[in-house]
Amino acid sequence: MREEQPPYKSSSVYNELRFEGKFCDAIIKVEDVEFPVHKIILCNCTPYFRALFTSWSDPDKQVFNIPGLSPEMMALIIDFAYTGSVSVTEENAVELFMAADQLNVMDIVKICSDFLGEQLCAENCVGIWQFTKAHLSPELRAKAFHYIISNFEQVVLQEEFLQLTVEELGDILERDDLNVQCEDTVFEALMKWISHVPAEREQHFIALLSKVRLGLMTLDYLRNNVRLNQLVRTSSDRRSMIKGAILLTQNMTNRPYVLRLCPHFARPRLPHSILLAIGGWSGRDPTNAIEAYDYRAQCWVNVANNLERPRAYHGAAYLNGYVYSIGGFDRVEHFNSVRRFDLTTRTWNEVAPMYCRRCYVSVTVLNGFIYAMGGYDGHVRLSSAERYQPEINQWSLIASMHEQRSDASCTTLHSRVGKAKEQERNRVGSQAHRPRDLSVGGFDGNNRLRTAEAYNPQTNTWNLVSSMLTRRSNFGIEVINDRLFAVGGFNGFTTTFNVECYDALTNRWFNARHMRVFRSALGCCVVSGHPNLSDYTIPRDRLTRLNVP
Repeated sequence: MREEQPPYKSSSVYNELRFEGKFCDAIIKVEDVEFPVHKIILCNCTPYFRALFTSWSDPDKQVFNIPGLSPEMMALIIDFAYTGSVSVTEENAVELFMAADQLNVMDIVKICSDFLGEQLCAENCVGIWQFTKAHLSPELRAKAFHYIISNFEQVVLQEEFLQLTVEELGDILERDDLNVQCEDTVFEALMKWISHVPAEREQHFIALLSKVRLGLMTLDYLRNNVRLNQLVRTSSDRRSMIKGAILLTQNMTNRPYVLRLCPHFARPRLPHSILLAIGGWSGRDPTNAIEAYDYRAQCWVNVANNLERPRAYHGAAYLNGYVYSIGGFDRVEHFNSVRRFDLTTRTWNEVAPMYCRRCYVSVTVLNGFIYAMGGYDGHVRLSSAERYQPEINQWSLIASMHEQRSDASCTTLHSRVGKAKEQERNRVGSQAHRPRDLSVGGFDGNNRLRTAEAYNPQTNTWNLVSSMLTRRSNFGIEVINDRLFAVGGFNGFTTTFNVECYDALTNRWFNARHMRVFRSALGCCVVSGHPNLSDYTIPRDRLTRLNVP
């Protein structure tokens, strides 16, 4: 339930006079219920009543019948006119929105719109989106549509999905930013929608199928699921479309990096998350390079503005819409400073510094806090730890670790922060994944490693998994698109721009697209759900290279 007030608030005296029936000069009648009111108060609430009392009726008229809404909603609106507050609940939000929209009480419309926006979920987002077509609320409409696009795989499972019109479904399926793990989901959603009312909807199959990115499917799925679909087999036009998609996919599989214009039905959708690689040590010096990985197009995008001071051996974290660069070293100074990157304006700003100077620092995020642990202050290795609360822009010291540590890696698992320590290794990568902690690569004092181990918290045991393709230490490690990415690092001879990823389902590592900059000791973090994420991806209308893993 929410109670809201606009900037103004009417005196309680007027409300007392209303209840006492004194000086009332009009009666609002809804069905059989009468509400004695003061015209001047209602005129102050909405232009609807001002026009009703001054332009649409005789000046001497006192009783006004209001059709199209219930007495309960009228009572809430009149109370709002007198008190400036209204109680919005899940039960009355939609009806109150409609009543306020009818009477042009825009303050209540805004309150209801905000309330419904906070209630969005997979079960109701389609209904709320459709509701805003008849009852104008651009902000709520955009928010509901964004929710559908961002949570499509969950929305498809709901009853409301089946109530979409053909135009609405087409608008959704053609979006570049439709968030799906694989294009198979889009085809299966289309078939589910058609199967709900096949007699009416089969005629739209070819038009809607053209919005599915068939060229993003695997050959096996195209051949065994799409081509053999009954609706495809009964139409020569549909068979021809699928044949073209199969030929294109075969060509991409055989020559995955041939330059060509990207046809719409093979154009990668936009990612819902990006991986940022920030700074690091490149050759003999630190760098201020920043690259974003667009995993759907399998490309790195340069996003550096050359305004940031170069640094390496720092931590990176994403929290509440901002990217933080924490501590580090620039060959001269060991930093306790923290810089914050605004993804909308692409500007850096200084925030509160840490208590300690920390390079080789371990950084992670948990429950709205950033944790910085261990590191090296230029003199000694540290066991101390601290955490940052962005709402108050303040670091606080927390309990120290039992051991001094730098060049370690940490992650969060089951709402706890931890640092991996198993096989003796430092400059290691550690990340929670499915739902285990993977400890990868590093340096054992003699060699750079490519081995990887998985920690099972239920049995408190470590087990070897497949080794990386490349030996590396001082690299970035993050999970994106349900795969673990190892980024850059030092291979024992030189810094590298090499990137590879681990698929836990197959227990295999694969080469991914290399960065543009050779670097180790970089900071990496994943940014998800940011409203202008597309600014950090390859523009789809300019995409010319089709990269197939």
